[in-house]
Amino acid sequence: MKNIRGLNSLEVNERISKGLINTRPALPARTVGQIIRSNVFTLFNGLNLVLASLVLLAGSPKNALFAGVILTNTAMGIFQELKAKSTIEKLSLLNQNSVEVLRDGDLVSIPGEEIVLDDVVALSPGDQIAADGILLSEELLEVDESSLTGESDPVLKSSGAQILSGSFVVSGGGLLKITDVGEKTYISKLSDEAKKFKKINSELRSSIDRIVKGIIWILLPLGSLLMASQILFSDKSWNEAVLSSIAGIVGMVPEGLVLLTTVSFLVGVIRLSKWNTLVQELPATEVLARVDTICLDKTGTLTEGNLVLSDIIFTDKTKSSSCIEREIAATVHAFASSNPTKKAIVSRFPVDPGLSVSEKVPFSSEKKWSAVRLSDGKVLALGAPEVLADNLDAYGADSLASSGKRVLLFAVGSGSTVEAAFKSGLSPAAILVLEDRVRSDAPETLAYFKDQGVEVKIISGDNPVTVSAIASEAGVEHAERYIDARTLPEDVSELVPFLEEYTVFGRVTPHQKRDLVKALKSTGKTVAMTGDGVNDILALKESDCGIALASGSEATKSVAQLVLLDSNFSSLPKVVSEGRRIVNNLERVAALYLTKTIYSIALALIFSLTTLPYPFIPIHLTLMGSLAIGIPSFFLALSPNDRKVSRGFLYRVLSTTVPKGITVALSTFLMFAIAHFSGLDLDSTRTLSVLISGGISLVVLLKVARPLTVPKLLLVSAMSAVFGLSFVFPFGRALFSFTISSLRHMAIAGGIVFASYFVIDAGVLAFKKLFPHTASNK
Repeated sequence: MKNIRGLNSLEVNERISKGLINTRPALPARTVGQIIRSNVFTLFNGLNLVLASLVLLAGSPKNALFAGVILTNTAMGIFQELKAKSTIEKLSLLNQNSVEVLRDGDLVSIPGEEIVLDDVVALSPGDQIAADGILLSEELLEVDESSLTGESDPVLKSSGAQILSGSFVVSGGGLLKITDVGEKTYISKLSDEAKKFKKINSELRSSIDRIVKGIIWILLPLGSLLMASQILFSDKSWNEAVLSSIAGIVGMVPEGLVLLTTVSFLVGVIRLSKWNTLVQELPATEVLARVDTICLDKTGTLTEGNLVLSDIIFTDKTKSSSCIEREIAATVHAFASSNPTKKAIVSRFPVDPGLSVSEKVPFSSEKKWSAVRLSDGKVLALGAPEVLADNLDAYGADSLASSGKRVLLFAVGSGSTVEAAFKSGLSPAAILVLEDRVRSDAPETLAYFKDQGVEVKIISGDNPVTVSAIASEAGVEHAERYIDARTLPEDVSELVPFLEEYTVFGRVTPHQKRDLVKALKSTGKTVAMTGDGVNDILALKESDCGIALASGSEATKSVAQLVLLDSNFSSLPKVVSEGRRIVNNLERVAALYLTKTIYSIALALIFSLTTLPYPFIPIHLTLMGSLAIGIPSFFLALSPNDRKVSRGFLYRVLSTTVPKGITVALSTFLMFAIAHFSGLDLDSTRTLSVLISGGISLVVLLKVARPLTVPKLLLVSAMSAVFGLSFVFPFGRALFSFTISSLRHMAIAGGIVFASYFVIDAGVLAFKKLFPHTASNK
């Protein structure tokens, strides 16, 4: 294979000119046109357009101002989504898969989309196959084709075998000659399935979807009932009846809630880009905010991942050290694959001694060793000491591992095959000591998770003693509680007690990593998993939120929801914090929107049954909705909020909004009835109704804004001041049709608003007692 030189520059350019390049169809990201259409043509926008048209038909343009708010919200949604799209595209370029190809006899790194037909690609563990090809290498490869076939077990490939794009190398390495590129590749033919958007479980989105669907079911019949009662039983003109009934319908629509949810996620994407974090699925930040357990790999996460061969301890005194070093060099140079361990050894032994190799068994996470058989029958193996031999205490292997160093054993045997040599037994020849430094930011990051009540589990394929020592140095709590995963039961349900007892798990196979994550989830935990290697992929897929390091394998990044582009573990607290900000603040602002929806539904029902004139006209809803909900919600949604998130979003929102909404509705009806039956005209009773509804809505805003800070106090004060001034200044009274005819009634209204502060708290307490939080209402 050493005489393979790959294509030359002329051949590459010729293929590019013919279009024989690995350009693939664009990913199914939304285009600018699709973004605009999805934001403009919504159910609520259509409903508001119809209602605004009816208002204009009734001859009152100012009452159609609510449509202007909808247009503003739509424009804001389009702007934020386009900005997020641009951010994701820029970050995706940084995350673009690269491959090594032979060109003019030299290995060069190029983006996967620049591969041309007949290119020769060098493969290593973790590489995702970018185009279809034929394996040229004599070395055996283990290839994961689960994304193509659904089979999770790796498939062994030998020279001449076809390897399809979309699969990835589990172990081994070699050269692949490309036979199909671009749209002709197998993965492109399955692109709809292979690259479709993944849906992860977003409690926030599903809860809001349920709320919106429920509102739609209520809105249609109740809106029709209200309109019928206002037109048929009111003694007012049809124009006024239409205006009042439309006000009731507009109030029931939480027009900004769905938009604000999407915008909050998009803003989160943009903010996380500052810390070089690529969000591959929008709700991923929400899921990470709910995480109470995070599983970390050691290499590349707690440590820098740059191994150095610091020492070799020769255990076979019958052979010279130079002879053993020559055999070690032959073993590592026999494999084309490259990983941190091999790089560390090759840097010490850069020259291939050229020993004749007749059989190769590449390293895999399952076996934890690699081996070669020379033409003279000698078998050379390199791997985990406890797998290859027993009783290495005399050579200090255990003490080296307990000091945090990584220890490999080089063993020698003989046989007709590698398998035969293993059966007859191997003899230790040398212990290789490798060192990896703990990341400087690891202790601070781990301290953050401890303070936030997030449990940390270290799951690694390395020696548990080594992992425990490094975890302890990094600041992992209870790092001394470690176990060798080879002693763990195979049944997932039996793993739970071990997860409660131990913090560090060593010698873990990829399937065991997945099973450990599955066992944690079975206890109700929300689990995040970080990783950078092929052995982490199954666990990343199983976790609630997979987090990949950009320095890791392409296959690992392809299955993760978040990619840390600078491979910086210290970015995780910022990601968690951003997720918590999104979820907690959306819970706050949802209370504002749904309080209006609930009191509008209640008022529509009350005034439909009593056939009294509805207490508002549309412009009143525009005033109250803007000052008590719309404007403050966008500020509150972006404010800092690092409170721990728990399940039960829907229950918590309803447990506060239902009492608040009912308080507003009953207080408004009470004030309207007092004014109406006292002989006040309709404009005066509506003015008092707006004062009650708007005033209590501002009380709700004050409660939602807690804990109060100076900016929040200024926000609430500013909204309250503008609301109050709209009753004082002639322009405001004319615009909103306010009539102040009774100071006594105004005083009663003020007293009701003041009392509502305490009534709301009592209502929330009563709701929670009547409807306690159970699994069924999560």
